[in-house]
Amino acid sequence: MSNFFLWLSRLRSSSKCFYENLRTPNFHNFRTQNKRTRGPWLTWSSSVLPLALAVSAGSLAFQPHSNLSLCDASNSDIRGAGLGGKGSSQFVVKGSHKEIPQELLKELKDICQDNMTLDYDERYVHGKPQNSFHKAVNIPDVIVYPSSEEEVSKIVKSCNNHKVPIVPYGGATSIEGHTLSPNGGVCIDMSLMKRVKALHVEDMDVVVEPGIGWMELNEYLEPYGLFFPLDPGPGASIGGMCATRCSGSLAVRYGTMRDNVISLKVVLANGDIVKTASRARKSAAGYDLTRLMIGSEGTLGVITEVTLRLQKIPQYSVVAMCNFPSVKDAADVAIATMMSGIQVSRVELLDEVQMKAINIANGKNLPECPTLMFELIGTEAYAREQTQIVRRIVSEHNGSDFVFAEEPEAKKELWKIRKEALWAGFAMKPDLEAMISDVCVPLSHLADLISKSKKELDASSLVCTIVAHAGDGNFHTIILFDPAQEDQRLEAERLNHFMVHAALSMEGTCTGEHGVGTGKMKYLEEELGVEALRTFKKIKAVLDPNNIMNPGKLIPPHVCL
Repeated sequence: MSNFFLWLSRLRSSSKCFYENLRTPNFHNFRTQNKRTRGPWLTWSSSVLPLALAVSAGSLAFQPHSNLSLCDASNSDIRGAGLGGKGSSQFVVKGSHKEIPQELLKELKDICQDNMTLDYDERYVHGKPQNSFHKAVNIPDVIVYPSSEEEVSKIVKSCNNHKVPIVPYGGATSIEGHTLSPNGGVCIDMSLMKRVKALHVEDMDVVVEPGIGWMELNEYLEPYGLFFPLDPGPGASIGGMCATRCSGSLAVRYGTMRDNVISLKVVLANGDIVKTASRARKSAAGYDLTRLMIGSEGTLGVITEVTLRLQKIPQYSVVAMCNFPSVKDAADVAIATMMSGIQVSRVELLDEVQMKAINIANGKNLPECPTLMFELIGTEAYAREQTQIVRRIVSEHNGSDFVFAEEPEAKKELWKIRKEALWAGFAMKPDLEAMISDVCVPLSHLADLISKSKKELDASSLVCTIVAHAGDGNFHTIILFDPAQEDQRLEAERLNHFMVHAALSMEGTCTGEHGVGTGKMKYLEEELGVEALRTFKKIKAVLDPNNIMNPGKLIPPHVCL
């Protein structure tokens, strides 16, 4: 363990969290029309994520599309390959806009009272995702903050009657343009709906409103010895996690969002409130509406209640870390570990560029080489036994510097490295933005995919880092670029295209956990086939005939019925 304490001393050499240095309250202290007090707006500083030029919401004309048997012509160019459609390489999401009816504004005011705003700054923050380079030509016309399921139903019904688009808004951590409002309209911010409605300790489930964050929920559950096992980015809300079908580093052990949601309540486009399932752990009662809604990204309905499966907090855990001469060696160990049958709860991979970024961001002196991180859980004896098996596997695949931690604070220090990967990346190029890939392949293809991608990334003029949920074949590349420089934008797109097409050629997917939004639509036909996309559109046409539910997302505009 002497090596570990030497290593840990390096890790602790800087106590100031880089994450805090990258955030700045650019929009705090402004007065909104509803004069409600919510925490200061925290956005990226201009030196990290330059703010996009926003087009005034009243300057263009929105044309709703009520006939879904046609293509979405407003987002298509003359060849029919619209933004996000097959072959698209456009950057700013197009849209059209018309003045929101005063009658609708009056109806929304009657429903929400003071919990709505027309304030420009607030609308701008909601219209420009803080963690994403994606932009749109318009921003929302109005933000509403419902406090109950009944209010959501009334809001959606009014918008449907006026054929005005709506965009559900959760924790604002998505990175594929899910919360953009290219056609203006009404943004439904769910942040006031964050109650825990019921906790069933003996059944190990909990019923919550969609605005609660996963970190808040786990703080609530901890005294009961329970936790919700999905851990995406800090700030993510349960409703948004359902909408994007997210996962996180613990998915290798506990599954993704689709495996951990028992039931939902959803408001459909006409205002109807639908319960998708009972609270039973299994059911064969008809169509699986729960799984239909999970991953639908707000295009079919607004989630207003979620029943979640919970887990017992592990009795004991060990966090281990080791280094490799190449990313292929590291990926090979991840595969070998999973094949061994060891019950790992996390297997995370960081390449040498990412480790360099961590050193720069935090003033540390960690080895700048491909690195694997493991978490093993169970009884104390079992976790320690599994740790030694992992150590042996590592030594058989060119691994070195194997260290592990058992003390809570030491384990927290280790996982802090992985959680701050994105923020650390910006320390290398603080004036740039990030395009983040999210490919996933069958585990047996992971080493091959990472090796091919790594060669392409290293040959590029752009700074690129790799972080991966290596235990389930999912890896991300953080590509740093300046969107204002066309050559850099095209190079970032080229690298992203390369990795996606390589993953698809290996029976993989363009998105393992981040979702489709506007950024990944162009890959769906190659991955799923046009018949599947037409089926998507048929479902959408039935549930949302006026196309008001988060229009322009998930379904490529070139797909016609």
